[in-house]
Amino acid sequence: MLIPSQNGKVAIVTGGAKGIGYSTAKHLSSLGMHVIIAGNNEAEGSEAVTRIQQDTHNEKVEFLYCDLASMKSIRQFVQIFKAKNLCLHVLVNNAGVMLVPERKTADGFEEHFGLNYLGHFLLTNLLLKTTKESGTENLNARIITVSSATHYVGELNFDDLNSSCCYSPHGAYAQSKLALVMFTYYLQRQLSEDGCYVTANVVDPGVVNTDLYRNVCWPGRLVKWMAARLFFKTAEEGAATSIYASVAPELEGIGGCYLYNGQKTKSADISYNEDLQRKLWNESCKMVGIPGSA
Repeated sequence: MLIPSQNGKVAIVTGGAKGIGYSTAKHLSSLGMHVIIAGNNEAEGSEAVTRIQQDTHNEKVEFLYCDLASMKSIRQFVQIFKAKNLCLHVLVNNAGVMLVPERKTADGFEEHFGLNYLGHFLLTNLLLKTTKESGTENLNARIITVSSATHYVGELNFDDLNSSCCYSPHGAYAQSKLALVMFTYYLQRQLSEDGCYVTANVVDPGVVNTDLYRNVCWPGRLVKWMAARLFFKTAEEGAATSIYASVAPELEGIGGCYLYNGQKTKSADISYNEDLQRKLWNESCKMVGIPGSA
């Protein structure tokens, strides 16, 4: 796939200091983009910036603090970003946690739902005006959200989105990943109805050997370590679909897709339910404190 230079474009990658996010940020930087890594670890972020600058010979890489488990931090990040008066051509909602023990975000949300989903939901909405202003008819801005095949077994429990009853880390994680898919589809429909030059797609990186598995029990970690050598993708391989969605010329103007291994793929049947998409969107707006849709 021949990718034209991306000089002059600006990208934000959440969780861009390590794993899939780091590989995504590095590749976008190598194409000439001004890349902003959004993360909650200053030391890791600074180190990632230095390494990417050295490897890509692109000085336009920076780190901005953003804790997706805190609505206050997300709003502060957006405020700082907007003060730079930059465009935003690519937003990669990549950060996430997996199979964490039951715990709450700063705002009292279950961590998978609060960080993986609500954090990116709020971030995307707060950046939407800038994204819309950055897209053009011939060069749409792009919003890429990283989900997982786990969404296929996910269920949305509107009576208990915070998984307060009978907490299951697997169920909570799957629910957050399903919510991300449905959010993307509803967002794309809104963008299309408004005639905006912005597309929204969701990507599945596959099973990738990253430290997301650090919360798996030790027998699981042992199995994971052995399987990783044979079956797991590297972080670079896992980032390929995010990169593809960010810059591929053949995706210009195309949104509302679930992408796996660089191909459009069918997501879970429930994810296409427009009534549930709208219900999730409006409930999410209430939870993060922004206006809902009609």
